[in-house]
Amino acid sequence: MLTTATFDERFRAIAARDPRFDGQFVTAVRSTGIYCKPSCPARTPKPSNVSFYPTSAAAHEAGYRACKRCLPEAAPGSPEWNLRGDAASRAMRLIADGVVEREGVAGLGAALGYSTRHLSRLLRAELGAGPLALARAHRAQTARSLLVDTNMPVTSVAFSAGFASVRQFNDTILELFGVSPSDLRAQRRLEAARTAAAAAGEPAATVHLTLPVREPFDAGTLFDWMAVRRVGGMEEAGPRSYARTLRLPRGVAWFRVSAQEDSPGVLRLEAHLHHMADLGVLVARVRRLLDLDADPAAIDQALAAHAEIAPLVARVPGIRVPGTVDPHEMLIRAMIGQQISVAAARTHLTGLVHALGDRLEIAGEERLVFPTMAAIAARGTEVLRGPAARVRAIVSAAESVATGETSLTGADDGADQRGTLMAMRGIGPWTADYVRMRVLNDPDVFLSGDVALRAGAASAGLPADAKPLQSWAARAAPWRSYLCAHLWRAASDQHTTRRTS
Repeated sequence: MLTTATFDERFRAIAARDPRFDGQFVTAVRSTGIYCKPSCPARTPKPSNVSFYPTSAAAHEAGYRACKRCLPEAAPGSPEWNLRGDAASRAMRLIADGVVEREGVAGLGAALGYSTRHLSRLLRAELGAGPLALARAHRAQTARSLLVDTNMPVTSVAFSAGFASVRQFNDTILELFGVSPSDLRAQRRLEAARTAAAAAGEPAATVHLTLPVREPFDAGTLFDWMAVRRVGGMEEAGPRSYARTLRLPRGVAWFRVSAQEDSPGVLRLEAHLHHMADLGVLVARVRRLLDLDADPAAIDQALAAHAEIAPLVARVPGIRVPGTVDPHEMLIRAMIGQQISVAAARTHLTGLVHALGDRLEIAGEERLVFPTMAAIAARGTEVLRGPAARVRAIVSAAESVATGETSLTGADDGADQRGTLMAMRGIGPWTADYVRMRVLNDPDVFLSGDVALRAGAASAGLPADAKPLQSWAARAAPWRSYLCAHLWRAASDQHTTRRTS
């Protein structure tokens, strides 16, 4: 990862056309006025003509337009927004979730606790562009995907991507990409054209997109994790796919994401939305759910440096830590899962969803949506089973979130979020840290008290007791969440071996 890389280190990356660094920075070339991703196949420019920017928005602000050959907007997102926990990284998560489109810069500032003026100054200093420019770049990225991957009318693309008018959309695309929306669509690749043609007969609220991902990508472990936790009627999971319903700011959506062995570097997304303006938010949440913006090369290299876990990394390169599409749902799932097996938690969750979840027709079938916090607060005691204290704690947490007393988002400060959760009845360190790992995509959480994780540690020759294991894990910082993923996988493999032997 080139978080603090020098000019020479970045230049070596672009000279090698190394795709591992796509999305981590962009290269602007003064002699051509364009910016590219590190793996661009064009001739390497002279160092004297090169400037590096942390975001495409910063390159836009400096007067550069996107390369038509390498399409830098099609790269995975930066892993830095998960690794860093500062205000700039939290702002980027909220911008990706569409807060600027829904609430303006004032809403973004309020969510972070800053005035609009101070926030703009901070983001320009850290990222080279203010919040409006960063949000515009995000809208342009969504629009580019729709133009290239779908046959959606250009006017529909404009509003689905979050633009206020067709004129604003046309001007932005022309300014950033150097071509009109129609010309950008005409330049689509053959594979994208086939994808669009296959979807041409579907309703306007259905889209098919490709999601770029850094390789290696361990789809098997990720989808297996979701399969054993799926709630019937709301979720579906297979060896290389996952589907579910979810609530978005403007309505309900259903998506299916799949990994195909003959298409490395991308996942396929099929999405059905009640409101197309939620598409950008959906894509951002799916990326966070599947940890698609992680830097697997950097993570694997760091973990493999420790002899005890090097075999685990070699066996499962590119492991991911699942996030969530709904922080509130994740809190309830974590609380229900305390001190019981995955199978038992799944049974309790299925009962909750079938009793209190909304039923609706979407993607050609009747499906369930996870209950609202208000519904759980009002009727949770009628539905939830288990110790009375735990039921009261879950209902109390749902009520606190529903009333706004407790705020839980993917852009919280990690320490503040942990403190807030720990102050709630029935929530201890395991639950607070597990929620932090999943909701914030925090790469450096270690759950030393987790029973399955300790079993995996023992099978790998690591200490099995919580305190010495916690001490050993310190050497894996800042990637301890990925160490957890490897140890959970080791425990699962050990269980499978015992069951089949």
